[in-house]
Parts: sequence; C-alpha cells; structure tokens
Amino acid sequence: MTIFDTLFYNIFSHYKTGFKQKAVTIATMYVSVLQCLLLLLLGVFFAVFFRKMHVDGMSKDNAWTIFVLLSIFLFFKNWMQYTGKRRMMINTKMVKKKKVLYNIWLLLFLPVAILGLTFILFQAY
Repeated sequence: MTIFDTLFYNIFSHYKTGFKQKAVTIATMYVSVLQCLLLLLLGVFFAVFFRKMHVDGMSKDNAWTIFVLLSIFLFFKNWMQYTGKRRMMINTKMVKKKKVLYNIWLLLFLPVAILGLTFILFQAY
C-alpha cells in the first residue's frame, strides 16, 4: 500500500459518516488533486532548475500540454483504481492492521501548502 492509499482511506473514512454516497468520489478527487499538485510542483521545480542551469529542454506550451495530459491520466487511473477491487483490498488491509489516522485539517491543508510552494517557485521562473 502506498501513502496515497492511506490518504484515500483516511479521507474516505472521514466522509463516509456524513456523505455516504459521495465518500468515494470525494476521496478519489482528493488523491487525484494531490497527485496533480505534486506533479505541478515537481514540474515547476525542474523548470526553474533547468532555467538557472541554462538548459533549454522544451517550451512552456509543451510543458503545460504534458502536465494536462498527465493530469487527465492521473484522474482516470485513480478513478479506475479506487472504485473497484483495489478499494475493497484497501478496506480489508486497513481493518486488519492498526489504522494510522491523520488529522483531517492537516490533510485538507496539504494541497493548499503544495499549491503555495508551487506559486513561490513559479515566481522564480
């Protein structure tokens, strides 16, 4: 199990009590947005790094196109992964072992913090 599986289960179990029908959708969207923001942070980091090293790899338009395509792929992958047998397997594994519960406010602040770091790095670009 990956850290994203654990985060999915934490978000899912938190929203399962209040939004029974939408808990899977909310948790899947959270993990997808978090992965997309990490991808954006990594892309901006390498863009700034390569620019400071005077390496001309690709244009901004190509980089944004690749980011959009990878984001669509991540949403589709997570939709397939967390709505099928994988979710059942995660539920079974998390019931068997001691749950590592994270603070829900910390989990909701994590994408905002990553977006803030991305914005700070983007200003250097």
